[in-house]
Amino acid sequence: MSDIRPVIAVTLGDPAGIGPELIAKLFAEAALFNNVHTVLVGDRWLWQEGQRVGGQAHDLPEVERFAEARQHDGPVFMPVDSVAQGAVGYAEETAEGGASVLAVLSRCLEAAQAGEVDAICFAPLNKFSMKKGGLAHEDELHFFAEKLGVTGYFCEFNTLGDLWTSRISSHIPLKDAASYVTQDRIVAASRLIYDSLKLAGNDAPRIAVAAFNPHAGEGGTCGREEIEVIAPAVEACKAQGYPVAGPFPADTIFIKARDGEYDAIVTMYHDQGQIAIKLMGFKQGVTVQGGLPIPITTPAHGTAFDIAGTGNADVNPTRNAFTIACQMGGNLRRQRLEAVAG
Repeated sequence: MSDIRPVIAVTLGDPAGIGPELIAKLFAEAALFNNVHTVLVGDRWLWQEGQRVGGQAHDLPEVERFAEARQHDGPVFMPVDSVAQGAVGYAEETAEGGASVLAVLSRCLEAAQAGEVDAICFAPLNKFSMKKGGLAHEDELHFFAEKLGVTGYFCEFNTLGDLWTSRISSHIPLKDAASYVTQDRIVAASRLIYDSLKLAGNDAPRIAVAAFNPHAGEGGTCGREEIEVIAPAVEACKAQGYPVAGPFPADTIFIKARDGEYDAIVTMYHDQGQIAIKLMGFKQGVTVQGGLPIPITTPAHGTAFDIAGTGNADVNPTRNAFTIACQMGGNLRRQRLEAVAG
């Protein structure tokens, strides 16, 4: 019988930030790893430094290939040489640190393409360091999409417990956000977050769509996007069988979702959802990269240079990110095995 446990790749993140410490603390919670095969990927010295700062000591078996993970019941460590010890210090935005992140993530993405990995959970990274280190994309999601050959719609989800958000535009200037308000993008974002929530274990997600203008346009007197674009997109989703409602004023829809009326909100631009989610639970949030062939997750906070190296990093968002990766990766693994079995 095939092993139904998913293989989860985990990375240490930017070497100048709190990522290595967070992963050392995460790996101290043995119960998290009972039903998965976990491969930690990173530099030996960085993993040792993370354990020192995090006050942990782990003795993980070393492997050379992701495929070897299925030979072990517990987590394993796959060492790589991506950055020299001493080349990066704490709280530094460097090309060396960014190149290290790109190299490690590339190894994980190649394994995903080869069918050796079912999900990836990466520790916080620094976009500026990555761009100094060779990232030619606006963010890591576009890097992932290109590496994995994605041609369809993709976007980031931000999650807070059972509440998820997506957005139809992301890391772009706010002055350009209106041009992204199209029916196709709203429909695609709504369908994608619905399907992703189902993969994460929600059997009947309820989706709300936020308005773009203040007060949902006030009947067209304060903008017409709601009338001409967003409402027709909602109706198109309903016609396709998706439980989508809206558009709702953005300054009140999060209250309804917080109180349990909806499981997800499709927002029109980055800060419209991010401010609300982070205000409600900054120390719990997770970012899920949506629309990719495999689930990829990370804690929603950044590299926290202000506390890097102090041992004070909170592991809770990383634990949440790893848990979602395991849930979604496990369901994806089962789907793949069922497809093979016919």
